[in-house]
Amino acid sequence: MSKYSAIALSSLLRTLVPLCAIKRAKQTHLQILVRGILHSLTLQTDLLLAYSRCGHLHYARKVFDEMPQPSMHSWNILISSHVQNSLYQHSLRLFDWFLKLGFRPDHFTFPSLFRACAGIASGGGGGGGWCTCLGKSFHGWVVKVGFHGYVVLGSSILDFYAKCGELAHAHLVFVEMPVRDVVVWNSMISSFAQAGLWGEALGCYREMAGEGVEVDSRTVSSLLSACGRGGDLLKGKEIHGRIAKDVAFSEDAVIGNCLIDMYAKCGYLGDSQKVFENMPGFSLVSWTTLISCYGVHGKGEEALVLFDKMKDNGYRPNCVTFTAILASCSHSGLIDRGRKFFNSMTEDYGIQPSVEHYACLVDLLGRFGHIEEALGLIKTMPEKPGASVWGALLGACRMRKNVEIGEVAAYQLFELEAGNSSNYVALCSIYESVGRWDDILRIRQRMRELGLVKNPGCSWITIAGKVHTFYQGDTSHARTRMVCEAMDKTIKKMIFPLDNG
Repeated sequence: MSKYSAIALSSLLRTLVPLCAIKRAKQTHLQILVRGILHSLTLQTDLLLAYSRCGHLHYARKVFDEMPQPSMHSWNILISSHVQNSLYQHSLRLFDWFLKLGFRPDHFTFPSLFRACAGIASGGGGGGGWCTCLGKSFHGWVVKVGFHGYVVLGSSILDFYAKCGELAHAHLVFVEMPVRDVVVWNSMISSFAQAGLWGEALGCYREMAGEGVEVDSRTVSSLLSACGRGGDLLKGKEIHGRIAKDVAFSEDAVIGNCLIDMYAKCGYLGDSQKVFENMPGFSLVSWTTLISCYGVHGKGEEALVLFDKMKDNGYRPNCVTFTAILASCSHSGLIDRGRKFFNSMTEDYGIQPSVEHYACLVDLLGRFGHIEEALGLIKTMPEKPGASVWGALLGACRMRKNVEIGEVAAYQLFELEAGNSSNYVALCSIYESVGRWDDILRIRQRMRELGLVKNPGCSWITIAGKVHTFYQGDTSHARTRMVCEAMDKTIKKMIFPLDNG
């Protein structure tokens, strides 16, 4: 009877794991205690897994601490659960304890360690440098013990390097992987797209198709993102055409949202609207995406109309929706509406404004001359203002030539983003607008001391299916002189339309 009970309760616990049914898990735990069968290592491990997957790490740790001899599987569950709950430092401390007890990691342990290192490195807070080095040492360990052939592990290493900004290392890992499934290809495509290397992302897709790897919804989403950010409308339309031929893709809401965003980024807002209208099912994300697209295109009034339609259709806005609507107000100068939406978040929906919401309102106020009010708003923030908030204020001071508050914002950003040259350039621009040349020289000297350089401006245009990119000050193009002469003539005709000379 006892053996049968242990098997039945173990089976029950495993069915509860994907459901995250914490109440049922606790009831099952009680039954195990009542029947006196907690000594079963299988039941102990199942309880640990159930509590971990439900996010109740306190209960998981209690179960683990009471295990007389935790197995490798139990250690892996505990370390992984802390990573999944973004407790990266805790997971690495657990791993240190794991090593001191004489255990050695297996190919199931390492993926969690790489995710922990990537989480710390990409999350800021000064831990990026040492965690990148730690992840590299883990990579060396993986190669040394011969685990590098495991696809899941290889994918986690690739993802670690990409999130740490080591894209060359990520690509090298990708190239050297003996087996590459669709998840690995998606990681590489997504990494290229997020780094702004849209051509490389599309090239990776072509290579993937050439090897006969079947794409999935994540592949399509990453490609559409790359097309949107790179302004490659023709490639985006080509992918849209392929989506239309696949029922599964054409009915995928995530892909539909990506199409809306892609067309808007390429300047075709009308096509974004058509995709939205033809979607088989709307979601809050779909409404929010379209609102954001209208806002970015300076159509704030239309964005507000969409917001009202969304509510009329029974959708309750969330924090992301409010970010989109506040940004729309900012792009169109709807100051009073922006203030009203910001206040209604707490009053009508019980949503506490986040840093992003404050940044949107600061940008709105600052853009249209209410810089002192924007600074006052920052001082009322319940949490420490981030770089996005101070950046919005600095941008406003640059537009309005406000030196005093611009210096306050800039020096806050120098502390938060020591390596971001654009903040120094923005302050120089403010000084230049009021003729403070000595201050410009001082800031440029500081940039040289820190090894910072100004990132050149960039624009692009698609001609005959090929994307041509132009950088500020770049004269490497073979037809640079011809292009400049043609631009000069065009500008002159715009300024002096009646001058036939």
